[in-house]
Amino acid sequence: MAAYRAGVIGAGSWRLVVPQRMTGVVMGAAGTGRCLSFLGVSGGGSGLGVRAYMSQLGAPASHLVHRAAERSSLPLAKATYPAVRGYRTGGWWRESDRSSRKVLGLVFVLGGSLGVFQALKSSLGEQRAEEKQQQQQQAEDGSFRLTLYQYKTCPFCSKVRAFLDYYRLPHEIVEVNPVMRGEIKFSSYRKVPILIADSGSSLQLNDSSVIISVMKSFLTSNKSLEEILSYYPSMKAVNDKGKEVVEYNNKYWLMLDERETERIYPTKESRVEEMKWRRWADDWLVHLISPNVYRTPHEALASFDYIVREGNFGTVEGLFAKYVGAVAMFIIGKRLKSRHHLQDDVRQDLYSAANDWVSAVGKHRKFMGGSQPNLADLAVYGVLRVMEGLESFNDMMNNTKIKPWYERMATAVYSPVDSQ
Repeated sequence: MAAYRAGVIGAGSWRLVVPQRMTGVVMGAAGTGRCLSFLGVSGGGSGLGVRAYMSQLGAPASHLVHRAAERSSLPLAKATYPAVRGYRTGGWWRESDRSSRKVLGLVFVLGGSLGVFQALKSSLGEQRAEEKQQQQQQAEDGSFRLTLYQYKTCPFCSKVRAFLDYYRLPHEIVEVNPVMRGEIKFSSYRKVPILIADSGSSLQLNDSSVIISVMKSFLTSNKSLEEILSYYPSMKAVNDKGKEVVEYNNKYWLMLDERETERIYPTKESRVEEMKWRRWADDWLVHLISPNVYRTPHEALASFDYIVREGNFGTVEGLFAKYVGAVAMFIIGKRLKSRHHLQDDVRQDLYSAANDWVSAVGKHRKFMGGSQPNLADLAVYGVLRVMEGLESFNDMMNNTKIKPWYERMATAVYSPVDSQ
């Protein structure tokens, strides 16, 4: 295939620089359905030149070659075709100036090299496409193992679960002990969620928004998971408390080409909107959860009863977490209210956020993504879902306009759906 591409490219280029007489002879021979051997032309092959070809082709072919040569400005001098004979013996090369020979050789080299490059590129592209298809098939049938390390009541972990559930990606869940965190001792990254993708070799994905962006890009594009993950490098930064943290500046972007982007986002505005509200869920909505679920001592105790029941705690750890943790988080909730400049009645901030989201979705869309949820829908749903069963959740359902959207999301996440 590489040789064929080189020949095609070379044939398309050398006629631009070869003297007219040789071009006419080659084109005349091509009209008979034959082709000249470049080895024969250069004298480095079998020694079979144009004259020998003409003797094989017969009078009609010879006449065509002769007429082709007549089209050039350098007519053949004799009926024995001395110029053609020169192609075999090397006489024509001696008559041509050296610059023409250099240009011709350069064209052959460049044409052949480009042909080989295109062949290798095509081969690698096909190989990557096969690997990508295999990875996607493995992800969908469960042989591509996904393991999510989480706290069930963590809103960031809940976002990732909502994504994996919606796209029907089989995964194993490992509930991490929030005290010892022994389940993630293999990782230098000590937060959850962590998603491990294993298809022979393991890849570790950190940060909920990065995990979602990487997996959505993987499901949509022709790139491998390894390549996509390389586009989300971690960066160390210092937060407002002077503590070193890990950041991902492009975590709300999907790594897609133009055609893939157009398939996912009907307009540029829809992509911008999705990114804006994904960021809003991380930067604002998630910070309303703790002050609301730990708003009063009664609510704090009920919240920790739920946390201990659903989490990975030992018996002693559970009792300690339920009562001591409830008191501690009631106090911390008050501090969080001050840090994030919330109202005295933090419920009002929660209600406002819920109604702001409903207004952004609008009256004429089922979801922000239109007929199907997009990544912003899944992020907001995942954050709010951790309050289910608690007093704060029931208050939000009863005092805002979010209930119809939330119920549609619950149905969408737990109903079969094709990946977009």
